[in-house]
Amino acid sequence: MKELIEELERWGADVIFGRAKGFRAALMRFFMRALSGLFRLVVFIRLWRYRSGWRAQHHLGTQVVAIGNITVGGTGKTPVVELLARSLRERGRQVAILSRGYKSKKLDRPQKWQSAQGRPFPADQMPKLVSTGKALLLDSKFAGDEPFMLARNLDGVAVVVDKNRVKSGRFAVAELGCDTLLLDDGMQYLDLAHSIDIVLVDAGAPFGTEALLPRGTLREPPRNLRRASYILITKCSGLQNEDLITRIRKYNRTAEIIECTHGPIYLEDVFTRERKPLEFLKGKWVGTISAIAVPEAFEGSLEKLGARVEIRRRFSDHYRFSRREVEKFMQRCVERDMEMIVTTEKDAVRFPRPGSVDVPVYFLRIEVEILRGQEIWEDLIERICQPPPVFQPVLRNRDAYRP
Repeated sequence: MKELIEELERWGADVIFGRAKGFRAALMRFFMRALSGLFRLVVFIRLWRYRSGWRAQHHLGTQVVAIGNITVGGTGKTPVVELLARSLRERGRQVAILSRGYKSKKLDRPQKWQSAQGRPFPADQMPKLVSTGKALLLDSKFAGDEPFMLARNLDGVAVVVDKNRVKSGRFAVAELGCDTLLLDDGMQYLDLAHSIDIVLVDAGAPFGTEALLPRGTLREPPRNLRRASYILITKCSGLQNEDLITRIRKYNRTAEIIECTHGPIYLEDVFTRERKPLEFLKGKWVGTISAIAVPEAFEGSLEKLGARVEIRRRFSDHYRFSRREVEKFMQRCVERDMEMIVTTEKDAVRFPRPGSVDVPVYFLRIEVEILRGQEIWEDLIERICQPPPVFQPVLRNRDAYRP
């Protein structure tokens, strides 16, 4: 059953991105396009409810910074969240990352927490606490891939998971003493009022397939970029982005724009944590295994570093590899004389250890580098760290919520 669901998810992604051919794929695309019209109406109504005040937003009396995008996956959001959280923590802010915990498993029983008043915290109000900033409390199975990865990489930053991020935000403020909340993948989460909206746009595919879900990868029409306070153009190649910036300015004339790239830093052994420089890849025969939205970008980055990528195994986004699948892939790499297996850092957090490691397995560490707009980034950090004396979270402007 797991294999069937995985096959259907991959085929669905191939249909959306145009990789699937034939009559069935064409018919499915026609059907999805009709559903996209309905999805557009749902987005319109949802935003109208907030703009009109019919649906109230919650204010927690502290900074709430949303980091998100208008497309599904692949914009490099997690490294940006990590960089922002680390920068704020270094400036003395008490930071909590609030995540939905996409595809994380439900806890067998709620975590126990002693409240500030010395009483047990109510189980029905307890979110999943991945990290207090001092201790890592959950694994990737229950935390989710990105929350676990962020918690493992960020000392002094709390990570809290719950679909209801008003609840998790209240917990972070009242119980963990946090004064800055980062809403991971939070552009569309409007129950909690945002102080600042940071929206990521992939330089290579800024508006995905240019169609709304489910036919395309857009969560909202491009004009909804008007809600952004800052726009980060990610995965830049180093070339100028004038055409893209011109198009962005049609939708948002005032947001500050920062251009950055997501560059590989080093390789790290998934099991021993030993690190290797990027030069280690040069000339090596490599097998790749990944479960991310855009595997082509990951595989291409390895080839740019000189790796000979011979075997590629792709799964649907966030797929949890079984030990049998990893062992089967590893055996295939042994038979083809691969010198190493490389995966992504997000996949590494849920990588099961095989019975024997016959081929070394590494993940590629990626970090954000700002190419243009470093001063804007510094101003953003300053703005968050030194809010007005009496801080009241408010909508950036009411017209921003116009569908």
